This record gives sequence, C-alpha cells and structure tokens, in this order.
Amino acid sequence: MAEFPVSVTVNGQARRGTVEARKTLADWLRDDCNLTGTHLGCEHGVCGACTVIMDGVAVRSCLVFAVQADGSEVTTIEGLAAEDGTLHPVQDAFQKCHGLQCGFCTPGFIVSVASFLEEHPNPDDTEIREGLSGNICRCTGYQGILQAVKMAAETMQSA
Repeated sequence: MAEFPVSVTVNGQARRGTVEARKTLADWLRDDCNLTGTHLGCEHGVCGACTVIMDGVAVRSCLVFAVQADGSEVTTIEGLAAEDGTLHPVQDAFQKCHGLQCGFCTPGFIVSVASFLEEHPNPDDTEIREGLSGNICRCTGYQGILQAVKMAAETMQSA
C-alpha cells in the first residue's frame, strides 16, 4: 500500500509522518501522534465524538483522511487547555456544570462548543441546541451540557 507524507500543525506543534491514503485523521491523531482524547464512536460522522478543529472549523476527524489535513492546523481536546494546564473556559464549565457522565462524548462536545462559541459568542437556547445537534450523548440528558455552554459563553464574554 502506498504511503504519503503529511505535515500538520497539531496543537501548535509541527507533526510529520507518512500515512496510507485511507488512514483517517482520527486514526493518525490517535495512533501516530498519541493524542487519544479524540474518540472514535460511530466512524460515520454522526456522533461527533471525534470532533477536532481544522483550520478554524470543527470537523469530524473520522471523515477526513490524514492526507487531506496536510498543511493544516489542527486543534484537539488536548490543545484547548493553556500550556500551564489552565482549562479552557468550555472545559472548566463542563466540569463545574457536570456536563459529562461517562466521558466518552465529552471531548467532541467540548471541541464543538469551543468552535461554536467563537462564531456565536452570545447564543440563546435555540442556537445552542442547534449548534450541538451534531453531537450525541447517551448518558447525561444534555441539561448539564446546555448549562455548561451558557456558563462558558458568559466566561468567554467577560474575559
């Protein structure tokens, strides 16, 4: 099987490697970069667990081939916190509002919300529900997640 070179900036760090054409970005991040916070759920782009930010846009990394990310900037859940370990406001809000239960969907939700709040800094309930409609949680009932989005939005506005 032919392999292709890739060069991607992941969480601010240059990463290089070679990949098979069919390897997904999610698998490359997990297997080659050892960034296992990006979870694989459905592997069809439906659940949102594998969401990362690529060139400023939230994408399902199970639907993007690693070779397609060549030359891109990617932020994973590991890249949201500050270098000193200070949590991103969305991470902090999810913790404070109990916006997680088993934790499997949490990285995808947090990355999706961080991206969503960049475009919608003061969302109403309808916008939040619509913005999160691409992520599935099977445990929480979504109430803590909705509260976390509101708290994060308030925190990010006041910063």
